[in-house]
Amino acid sequence: MKKQDFFTRPGIVCITAVFCCALWGSAVPFIKTGYLLFSIDATDTASILVFAGLRFTLAGILVLIAGSFLQKRILLPTKTSLKAIPILALFQTAGQYFLYYIGLAHTSGVNGSIISGTSAFFALLVASLLFRFEKLSLTKVIGCIFGFFGILIMNLQGVQPFSLLGDGFMILSQLSSAISAAFIKLFTQKDDAVMLSGYQFFLGGVVLMVVGLLMGGHLELNDVSGLLVLFHLAFVSACAYTLWGILLSKNPVSKVGIFGCLIPVMGVLLSALMLQETGQAFSWTGLLSLTLIVCGVWIVNKGEKRQDD
Repeated sequence: MKKQDFFTRPGIVCITAVFCCALWGSAVPFIKTGYLLFSIDATDTASILVFAGLRFTLAGILVLIAGSFLQKRILLPTKTSLKAIPILALFQTAGQYFLYYIGLAHTSGVNGSIISGTSAFFALLVASLLFRFEKLSLTKVIGCIFGFFGILIMNLQGVQPFSLLGDGFMILSQLSSAISAAFIKLFTQKDDAVMLSGYQFFLGGVVLMVVGLLMGGHLELNDVSGLLVLFHLAFVSACAYTLWGILLSKNPVSKVGIFGCLIPVMGVLLSALMLQETGQAFSWTGLLSLTLIVCGVWIVNKGEKRQDD
């Protein structure tokens, strides 16, 4: 009997995915706090890109150092990864977070946290319809509908009115994230997930930082707390994305991706506590949105289990 891989065990998948979502959920309030500590205005796109680029460049370095230490070898790109790394850097870091950071600067932490949950549903659609990794069943479709209705209701009498530059960019960033998740599944069949993670973060971060600097961006460090926030955000990316990549390389995209719907739950709670957005977090629209998204998670997960049986 073939021994089951550690990262395919249901309990390990659940614990690891929930841990990643908890880290990602903390990113929204920490990013908005970082804007304050580095004196970044919501309209200063250039400085926002410098801030994001610095975070991901640092995250890439952390991943490569930790990965080399744990694997007892220096992680170097392979011939096959030379094509994979730029593609992942484009969709996961440069593309997704260009939209993400600008969008988050123009919407509330609660709205941003809830919208982050749509990546799970986008991941299902992209994996099924574009990359053909798995079939799109009726239960998965119903789960996606529940999730999108959650986003819709959030904006009907939303805590903050829908804005293209804010909520619109956040949604596009999640679509970019879903595409990158499918590429991770594809590329990790040949290359190490940790190596790909580290180099794509570094490359994408450098691109964002250079673009921001060329646009006239700069950072003002007024408090050492800003450095702590920056290191926390780098750790979030380095740890969560690497573990998520390992899960995707060994499990169906839908089985892993659906846990992403927990990100808004944790993000909303942390935004409520850190950003004093309790009125938004616990309004009827916010709670109903979260309820629908959680229902969508349950429906998709139920459908995945039936397919496995």
